[in-house]
Amino acid sequence: MTWPTTTDTGAEPQPAGDGGPRRGSRWSWESIRDGAVRVWHTPPWRRGRVIAVFAVLAALPMAFHRLVPNTPGNWGSFVETFLPWAGLVIPLLLVCAAIRRSWTAVAATMLPVLVWVTMFGGFFLPGRGGGSHDLRVVSHNVNADNPDPAGTARSLLGSGADVIALEELPEGAWKQYNAVLKDRYPNVQHEGTVAVWTTARFPMSRAEAIDVGMGFTRALRTVITTPKGDVPFFVAHLASVRFGPSGFTVGDRNRTIDRLASSLAVETAPHVILVGDLNGTTDDRALRPVTRYLRDAQDAAGTGMGFTWPESFPMAAIDHIMYRGMAAADAKVLGSTSSDHKPIQADLRLN
Repeated sequence: MTWPTTTDTGAEPQPAGDGGPRRGSRWSWESIRDGAVRVWHTPPWRRGRVIAVFAVLAALPMAFHRLVPNTPGNWGSFVETFLPWAGLVIPLLLVCAAIRRSWTAVAATMLPVLVWVTMFGGFFLPGRGGGSHDLRVVSHNVNADNPDPAGTARSLLGSGADVIALEELPEGAWKQYNAVLKDRYPNVQHEGTVAVWTTARFPMSRAEAIDVGMGFTRALRTVITTPKGDVPFFVAHLASVRFGPSGFTVGDRNRTIDRLASSLAVETAPHVILVGDLNGTTDDRALRPVTRYLRDAQDAAGTGMGFTWPESFPMAAIDHIMYRGMAAADAKVLGSTSSDHKPIQADLRLN
């Protein structure tokens, strides 16, 4: 190919170069260098304004998560379920601020830092809870497809619990767990897919099935006798949430919450305990019908976020030990078993 002549202008033909930027080009090396120099020498308080805006926007859903609309798609519940993870944006913002050498961006990033620490920092402080306890409770969703029920039961024996409650038991599977637990926990009550074991020191009344609207029994109520009085004890496994094209589907879960809350509302005993897989966190607005009556032991006395699901990489605290008329001396997440959930434990002191 030959270059066109330019005899009418007197300009000389330009040879094909190596494809790199040329002087005068919009993206020449000189223009890039000059732009970098201008950015580098821009006063720090004038840089990073876009990052600062993103920092403020990151703080808003944490600070005002109750205002996130729940329709369409139940996004309010979704945000609240995974709310602690919103803090992951903070390191990213700080890295961007460092790259831009922007004090403005750094200062703005302190806003989501302050919000996150205010909301969740207390969970990592030492000395939460403490004191003696009257009742050690363990709760575990053991997974209907658990490949090693006996091994899971043996791992729970090491907790030294007074009460062990299990959820998501296939029909008749309580017998497999009972074969391991019965020597130390001679008292057992079971209904549907949930069961409770206690030591000889804490006898139980006959269990009553609680209808949470699932078409089969996933909750029960019994009464545990303690030296300080009778304690109504609820075990529940509420409906699961789903992710789909319509968003965060929680309709079934919310209906089971309302039914469980109805049973708690008529409970007049001064001491009450509820344990189980509620498929929601205490930050989730949908769980308010339950949390208005009871306090969560992990929130009160546990160290860390208390994430229990999924076992391989826990992201949410959806398993709970809740109480009324007592105090939590300690709460924690126990080691993994063959389930897709981690078990939890709480030491409770009756007032």
